[in-house]
Amino acid sequence: MPEGHTLHRLADDLTRTYAGRRVSTSSPQGRFAAEAARLDGQVMLGAEAYGKHVFVSFDGTPEQVHVHLGLYGTFVISPGTGLPVVGQVRWRIESGATADLRGPNACELLSPPEVDLILARLGPDPLRDDADPDRAWHRIHRSDVSIAALLMDQKVLAGVGNVYRAEVLFRQRVAPMTAGRRVPRVRWDAMWSDLVDLMRVGVERGRIDTVRAEHEPEAMGREPRADDHGGEVYVYRRDGQACLVCDTPIRRRVLAGRNLFWCPTCQHRR
Repeated sequence: MPEGHTLHRLADDLTRTYAGRRVSTSSPQGRFAAEAARLDGQVMLGAEAYGKHVFVSFDGTPEQVHVHLGLYGTFVISPGTGLPVVGQVRWRIESGATADLRGPNACELLSPPEVDLILARLGPDPLRDDADPDRAWHRIHRSDVSIAALLMDQKVLAGVGNVYRAEVLFRQRVAPMTAGRRVPRVRWDAMWSDLVDLMRVGVERGRIDTVRAEHEPEAMGREPRADDHGGEVYVYRRDGQACLVCDTPIRRRVLAGRNLFWCPTCQHRR
């Protein structure tokens, strides 16, 4: 599933391409046809991301299109209009360029109260200027659940996925199975600050890079990481390989249905 930086990058691309323009919208697949027809010919105001959700607004209605890509969704912007429809396109936007949404978990036109209901169940998003990290801390410091699980809970923290979860725990030397209530406030503040910086880099580069300069391939004389997620990381999908810091083999275990990666030496529970 795309992590938060991908959705913020998508919202920025949609806004840059269509904001202030009158757009044509349709649903070649048919599952969003009535809603697309209502929006057809309106001026797009822009798109905004919150966690792993994108909300697209228009000038002719207070309703917004809510998009959640889920595991398989894609939203691709291509130059030109009148392009052939390829695959099951749930929603198409056209105005100088064509944006095709395929396979989303959600594509729905929501009223303001319905949008508020979604936002109310999400934790703070490190990529938003209005985010309040204290909201996440309020849940973390009272919980017996592991910090690794809490970081993936969108009600606690919005937008953080499996890669950022593993990497920020490594960078902050936190054992993943530590109960939330045993994480010191100073450590949580450092984790939040790190997530803000790392995810902003993700928005800028379009990939996740988490290693510090001294652990880059050039600095260490090693080959760049080859993985379809791209980017240089410390532990994610590196199980069995040597830790870049201490040479201990990286470990993996399944937690709540997702693979968790960590270094047992660098992240030793104190």
